[in-house]
Amino acid sequence: MIAALFLILAWQRSKARSPAVLYLSIWVGIIGIGSFLFHTFATLWSAAADVIPILVFILSYLFLAVRYYLGLPLSLSLVATAAYIPISYVVVPVIEPLIGSSSGYVPALLAIFIVGLLMLGRDRRLALGLIVTGGVFLLSIGFRMADEPVCNVLPLGTHFLWHIFNAVVLYRLTMIYLRKCERSVQSAQ
Repeated sequence: MIAALFLILAWQRSKARSPAVLYLSIWVGIIGIGSFLFHTFATLWSAAADVIPILVFILSYLFLAVRYYLGLPLSLSLVATAAYIPISYVVVPVIEPLIGSSSGYVPALLAIFIVGLLMLGRDRRLALGLIVTGGVFLLSIGFRMADEPVCNVLPLGTHFLWHIFNAVVLYRLTMIYLRKCERSVQSAQ
């Protein structure tokens, strides 16, 4: 929720005022609400409130990244975004024996790194921003994986760090897109 608030404030101060940035910022807040609901009620409906907003954000950001970072035509951007789901169904079961329930986040992590690497020759600042954000996400997944074993020693565990670092990832991804929009506005002037 804090990340969403800071993103909306950044959007308000921005000269770009991209509707996509406001849209992503709102979804960051919805993700926070969904996570709160799941951790409070732990029911089927609250699980849906947790995972659906995350999927919406992932697909939305992936579309924006392939369309506006990589410059793919609209049709290919839609196909690349739609391909995320079947690719996930292939990747997740392969990785699940190694990292358990955290495997569901690996396709998003790979997408961040892949787009970042593809952008290295086009926009180094954006590429490095994505790669660093992927590193933060990798650390976040590590905290999620460490939670259960650490809970045996430290009752607080590391799950709260998973949430904090995920908020940082969502904030950074959205700010990277905002900065790209601002550079586009500046170059058009």
